[in-house]
Amino acid sequence: MNPTATALRAGWSRGLIELRQTLTNGGDLFNHFFWPVLMLATLFFLRDVSFEQSGFMLGALALPSILGMNAAMGMVTMSQILTADREDGTLLRAKATPHGMQGYLVGKVVSVSGGLLVDVAIFLIPALFLISGLSVGGPGPWLTLSWVLALGLVATLPLGAVLGSVFTSTRSQGLLTLPILAMIAISGIFYPIAALPEWVQWIAQGFPIYWLGLGMRSALLPGSAAAVEIDESWRHLETAGALGAWAVLGLLVAPVVLRRMARRESGSTVAERRERALRRVG
Repeated sequence: MNPTATALRAGWSRGLIELRQTLTNGGDLFNHFFWPVLMLATLFFLRDVSFEQSGFMLGALALPSILGMNAAMGMVTMSQILTADREDGTLLRAKATPHGMQGYLVGKVVSVSGGLLVDVAIFLIPALFLISGLSVGGPGPWLTLSWVLALGLVATLPLGAVLGSVFTSTRSQGLLTLPILAMIAISGIFYPIAALPEWVQWIAQGFPIYWLGLGMRSALLPGSAAAVEIDESWRHLETAGALGAWAVLGLLVAPVVLRRMARRESGSTVAERRERALRRVG
């Protein structure tokens, strides 16, 4: 039997088990509901606010953008999980198994992606009843939503694995949160990016969060809403190209970085990190 196929199958099974555990654990369920409920509260206050003289409601413009932001935040989740597993020795055990790192990575992609889809459903279903002005009739919008979401996950989750390999402690993950929040602030999530200075627009277009938000807006908003976007267009080709480029970069870099990180892991390094953690607690 092909060992790679065995590792992939094991990773798939592991991911489904981890996903099921998050959906039956009280603390994890709270985390699944907290962010979507918070975003729904934000939409509630934006639902009747108009963007300048365009006639479009900020709530309708923000809803699909928030979906894109949630997908992009998957790289933060991936980074945090990988760092925690590195710290407690889980990665060391995966390293000791033939093709264990490959199976581990597949499992994490499956569990994190599944959790994100649950979060999207928790947010999107009630939001469709809360916000008016969306264009969700027919299969077209849902097909666009599907390919943007799938490509966005492939573009961001490997980057999360790379970031998780860089950080050596869960305590240092706060260094990642602030830059991500800064990218969200300039990516047109809560306010159309066309209203921001041009140099900010160029920076935002260099990161996947903007393109995820744009792709989601193109799926759920009427065509006339493109008037408040850059070039007054949904730019589907550019969206696919930008997310595809990030996906290729992540898929090329992540395995190399993970292999190098795994080679540095040993029982002594895990024990040393555990001893440092105990000293901090003491």
